[in-house]
Amino acid sequence: MDLGIKGKRALVCASSKGLGRGCAEALAEAGVDLVLNARGAEALEATAAAIRTRYGVQVTAVAADITSEEGRAAVLAAAGAVDILVTNAGGPPPGMWHDWEREDFIRALDANMLTPIALMKALVPGMMERGWGRVVNITSQSVKAPIAVLGLSNSARAGLTGYVAGTARQVAGKGVNINNLLPGIHDTDRATALDGGVASAQGISAEEARRNRETTIPAGRYGTAAEFGAACAFLCSQHAGFIVGQNILLDGGATNATL
Repeated sequence: MDLGIKGKRALVCASSKGLGRGCAEALAEAGVDLVLNARGAEALEATAAAIRTRYGVQVTAVAADITSEEGRAAVLAAAGAVDILVTNAGGPPPGMWHDWEREDFIRALDANMLTPIALMKALVPGMMERGWGRVVNITSQSVKAPIAVLGLSNSARAGLTGYVAGTARQVAGKGVNINNLLPGIHDTDRATALDGGVASAQGISAEEARRNRETTIPAGRYGTAAEFGAACAFLCSQHAGFIVGQNILLDGGATNATL
């Protein structure tokens, strides 16, 4: 399918690897020029070079901490006017309700709620002026069904979801569509880290921890960054203009809910 976005320009956050890279590659395959951001310069430059070589699109790499004011300023200055924004940031560490203090919540809010909001406030007005834009926020399946040990993530991402619910409906009339993608467990470094934590807590191997988790997923496996990226690219396409303010699960059926 031709997504109709060849020649558009996208900013994809946390895109040197994992789900962010999956989104960047899918957009590049559709002919979108990219501004990539991550904190690690070496991995980011390697990803940028690989995408340029494979897809022949323009790729600008900006190594910066997108959750800081200075980092956002550097990324936004390099990005300029973009048509597509994909927000993404690593989730806070797991724990229990009694482990977290105010400072832990502030860090989680900065990374997983306030940073996406700041990026939207900076870039959506230009999209509205030009009459077209797409925003995809990578959140979590925990927005639909909270995960007890990820309470920091549950809280911050739920806040972002509430913000998007209202904002998306205010800007849709200007041709700008904002939606959220809610990943379940995917085969990324984050999954490896979570499996490692379970393995350590339960005294089992990481492989066994993964197998145990896979049994809780109706699809029987972890998702891939490539299929996640394909879903993101569709939401950014010309075909998604009537999808507004939605929260779309990509979790292999793991969230047991009717709606």
